[in-house]
Amino acid sequence: MKRRDFLRLAAMTPLLTAAPRALAGAGGMAADWRTFELTYEVDLSPHKGAGRLWLPLPQHAGDYQRVLAVSWKGDADAALQWDDTYQAPILTWAREENDANPTLAVTARVATRDRQMATAVPRLLDMDEAALYLNPTENMPVDGIVADTARRIVRGIKTPDAKARAIYEWVVDNTFRNPQTRGCGLGNIKFMLETGDLGGKCADINSLFVGLARAAGIPAREFYGVRVADSAQFKSLGKGGDVSRAQHCRAEFFSPRHGWVAVDPADVRKAVLEEKLALNDPRIIALRKRLFGYWEMNWVGFNNARDFTLPGKTGEPLSYLMYPYAELGDTRLDGRDPADFKFRLSSRQMA
Repeated sequence: MKRRDFLRLAAMTPLLTAAPRALAGAGGMAADWRTFELTYEVDLSPHKGAGRLWLPLPQHAGDYQRVLAVSWKGDADAALQWDDTYQAPILTWAREENDANPTLAVTARVATRDRQMATAVPRLLDMDEAALYLNPTENMPVDGIVADTARRIVRGIKTPDAKARAIYEWVVDNTFRNPQTRGCGLGNIKFMLETGDLGGKCADINSLFVGLARAAGIPAREFYGVRVADSAQFKSLGKGGDVSRAQHCRAEFFSPRHGWVAVDPADVRKAVLEEKLALNDPRIIALRKRLFGYWEMNWVGFNNARDFTLPGKTGEPLSYLMYPYAELGDTRLDGRDPADFKFRLSSRQMA
């Protein structure tokens, strides 16, 4: 979503309260779309010093996610900003040294519908955009051991779609979910491949797919977001209510035939671990097949930004912005510990 579109959306917030009803009545979409309200509540009072907070916000995405309204209220100056490279929508909040009660509440309404593999010819706009997602990043190089691994996986395979499928299958077969990984992991794929430790969580496993795809010449990207409702597939793949710890990174690659194609090898490995099922269990086999080309949209996507510098940030680049992040004096809060950060992210499905 472009910056001007988000500005217009924010300005029109009072007019958008009827949008879910309009979506439901348009083109027979009533059964497809669901509307969710996401609310951040942030309290920085335990932490001293002037500084800044950054919150990831939802964005428009394909034909499966629409931002309907965004609003906020608080005791400090807040503003909408966008990362220059990835156009990630971010709410920034500057805190002064003498702010007595620094609290902030942000609400976003988002409509989603399950994402299927497209059958239409990709748009020129998507093809132009895809070129960006061949580039390496700090934690996701596309040379060295990453390139060598990708070559071994796709050797003898001719088409981009078949190569992407081979990489997906390799990632599912060779990775595992490590419940001890902090947050969603860091996605340092060179370290993973050099050490042979292919365990982690979604930002590790799905970043490995993305990096290997890029190394094989296939545009690919992560999509960072949060689960917002129960899953119709497995209990472990859904979460509603308090979703402060329900962040989830997904992945997609660009197909010359289908455009952007959804994949999620990390959720296959999550279901294996948390549902206590073997990789050859028929339910896992079915899920594995389905998650190449499908996302269940009980999830809201924030951005595709990877190894980038937040607007106004003073420290090193951030691996990704999926959690709230703050810099207050000498304190850095990355959101992977909501109890320390004192933030809450909640979700409710609207009637």
